[in-house]
Amino acid sequence: MDYAASEPGTTAVAPALAIKILIAGGFGVGKTTMVGTISEIRPLHTEELLSERGVGVDDTSGVEAKITTTVALDFGRITIREGLWLYLFGTPGQDRFWFMWDELALGALGAVVLADTRRLQDCFPAVDYFEQRGIPFVVGVNCFDGARRYDPAKVRRALGLAGTIPVVLCDVRERVSVKEVLTTLVRYAVEGGQAVSSHLA
Repeated sequence: MDYAASEPGTTAVAPALAIKILIAGGFGVGKTTMVGTISEIRPLHTEELLSERGVGVDDTSGVEAKITTTVALDFGRITIREGLWLYLFGTPGQDRFWFMWDELALGALGAVVLADTRRLQDCFPAVDYFEQRGIPFVVGVNCFDGARRYDPAKVRRALGLAGTIPVVLCDVRERVSVKEVLTTLVRYAVEGGQAVSSHLA
């Protein structure tokens, strides 16, 4: 609904809008790093040291050097323009924290599913989650140092994705690379989203 200015000669103020985006994927795939790289505010992290209680529960194969894990969420913010923000919510990666996903996903425009080609199977649950709930998502293939690079079309086939779902190679340590992934998601998820995403700085 549009509102006219109450006084002649005054300009109507556009309502403020916050766009919620989830950053999901397997354990140790780079979700916390992605939020921290792009957020204009000091990001909120809920990381805890891995403990002996996680032995046999958390699969650390391939990420043996990782010593912390997100236990609730990561949160960051990007201002697109005055009155329009992207709120980024990084989800926990381990199975035992998935009960939180439904609440985090409430009201989300879409999601980025981060993938590591060395452990591609770890992102299957996130892909299934968003497909089953009809939440638009893109796959960001985080190109780790030393990992083999694959053509996005091969990654799409390996994940069994529809041809319309974007797959983007990225480095979550680089702001420009993260911006490209988020821009792709907004364009994919929102009709006419190019007008919004073109302002992403």
